[in-house]
Amino acid sequence: MISIEEARLYYSGVDAAHNFDHVLRVWRLAERIGKAEGADMEILQAAVLLHDVARVAEDEGGPCHAREGAERVRAILAGHPLEKVEAVAHAIATHRFRDSAIPQTLEARILYDADKLDAIGAIGVARAYAIAGRHAQRLWADVPQEYAQRSVEESRGDVTDAQHTPVHEYIFKLSKLKDTLFTATARAIAKGRHEYMVQFFERLEREVKGEL
Repeated sequence: MISIEEARLYYSGVDAAHNFDHVLRVWRLAERIGKAEGADMEILQAAVLLHDVARVAEDEGGPCHAREGAERVRAILAGHPLEKVEAVAHAIATHRFRDSAIPQTLEARILYDADKLDAIGAIGVARAYAIAGRHAQRLWADVPQEYAQRSVEESRGDVTDAQHTPVHEYIFKLSKLKDTLFTATARAIAKGRHEYMVQFFERLEREVKGEL
């Protein structure tokens, strides 16, 4: 439906955490998961390659990039079979953590899983700090565990808030992601990534407090 080089053209000006490097990492994970789980790889590839096409607009104050991205994809893929285009659009519309939409198809669930795997582990930590640097946020904060109970609605503006930190993001979102995954293949991959991330933030706190 769309090639990697064609999709790359839609990612000009995207931040380091969501640029085409991110898309390619998600595709490598999705390809691995999709083959293991029996997905329609044509639909899955298109959904992965186009899942963040509306990210820049959201970062500039526009609508939710998942829902807006689904609308853009209908135009980008016009001319392809409608049922395939709608399958791609559904996957993109439901891939966001900070949203209530639930992926209903295997391909949508794999996109969600692969995207979330790229948000945890070593690469997840790196991405969290890339975003924090962009918004001049602090490296660390003493965040109460109650922060994890914030609702999705309450948290939607957090990432760009100057008082937000990667520790806030870890407690509210990143530490939960492994338990939101749909496929057995993704859950197996998530185990080691999650453990690494937990160890990183535990050590970070001890270093900040002068214990190490």
